[in-house]
Amino acid sequence: MSFTITVQPSGRSFEADPGETLLAAGIRQGIGLPYGCKDGACGSCKCRKLSGTVTLGPHQTKALSLEEEAQGYVLTCCGTATSDVVLESRQVTHAGAFPIKKMPARVAQLEQLSPDVMRVKLQLPANDVIQYHAGQYVEFILRDGARRSYSMANAPHTLIEGGAPMVDLHIRHMPGGKFTDHVFGAMKEKEILRIEGPYGSFHLRDDSPKPIVLLASGTGFAPIKAIIEHMQFMGITRDTVLYWGGRRPQDLYLDGWVKAQLADMPHLKYVPVVSDALPEDQWQGRTGFVHRAVLEDLPDLSGHQVYACGAPVVVDSARKDYVEKAGLPEEEFYADAFTTEADKARAAT
Repeated sequence: MSFTITVQPSGRSFEADPGETLLAAGIRQGIGLPYGCKDGACGSCKCRKLSGTVTLGPHQTKALSLEEEAQGYVLTCCGTATSDVVLESRQVTHAGAFPIKKMPARVAQLEQLSPDVMRVKLQLPANDVIQYHAGQYVEFILRDGARRSYSMANAPHTLIEGGAPMVDLHIRHMPGGKFTDHVFGAMKEKEILRIEGPYGSFHLRDDSPKPIVLLASGTGFAPIKAIIEHMQFMGITRDTVLYWGGRRPQDLYLDGWVKAQLADMPHLKYVPVVSDALPEDQWQGRTGFVHRAVLEDLPDLSGHQVYACGAPVVVDSARKDYVEKAGLPEEEFYADAFTTEADKARAAT
């Protein structure tokens, strides 16, 4: 027997089978639940349980603390229902999610954007074009069944600009990483890979008039780039500030691209922030932690939306500080924390 899961305040409902996580059931039925890593590591899927019983699987305490659990919060990515359940998630809307598909992908181009970032352009099947929101990600399915997640760095409207459908990914080298060692070593153009997507709830909420803060660290810029392209294409002129942080200037690997957009997007401002510049970098811009630069410039975020992407420490710090110190409504913080395999392994213990 299955259990009925209802999400308030949208009123959307779906069925979850015994032993099936709430998130997996929601994805299967096209419900736009918030989520990121799907492995109990990032906390993006956290919802308040209003009624019913949910059994939680392994997860990290930074994703869901014991105190939050006592207050009735659950992680849908590792929570299974043992009765009918009512959840509260203000990020769920009446809109359905795009279908998730498996497909082959051909490596069309490899371009090294910095010492440790590779732009991988993938050619997708023309007879079954993927649909996605700017900000979502795909998963590579490796030969041993392992998966690796990377965000699309181009907006959906650019998919077929050159004829065949293409998506851009920005892949950072993690030395010793099974997949990224291959990307920076043996991977060649024309190689065939398998991907599945789109995944993730990180995308621009077009229906809000609120000013926007875009916060990126490192390759967290990839989905932010797609969002900027989407805003330009759709004529969205909400006041927007992009804060992009890296350890050194070279980590802001498409700094020139961002600056080139400013002429056509007068509502967009750009604040690059570097935390560990060396003397030879001759860095003259902002220094320190990128999430703190936002607070220095915008101490009151009560009327904003924030879209944050990148290292979990940056995303987690931003969420906590913006809500507690700057009055940001918690439901207006949208995030995609780039959890590594090491992060996910900690969640499974």
